[in-house]
Amino acid sequence: MKKNQEIVLINNIKKLRLEKEITQQQLADKVGVTNRTIIALEKGHYNPTVLLAYRIAKFFDLTIENIFMFEKEESDENNEQ
Repeated sequence: MKKNQEIVLINNIKKLRLEKEITQQQLADKVGVTNRTIIALEKGHYNPTVLLAYRIAKFFDLTIENIFMFEKEESDENNEQ
């Protein structure tokens, strides 16, 4: 079985939001999206546009790189058909 490395985008939005003691809806309002977008971001189900990543970083007074990080994830690749 061959190992395949996939690059995934992870973030620490939930941690930062909880430290700031704001709700998902409050963060959504501040960066101009719905709370469903914030939920999806926190769960890792949605990758933001560069503009949204910038707005989130600006809100937390951080750089994009301090919030969003690329991580290598190994997965098994099954070549059988």
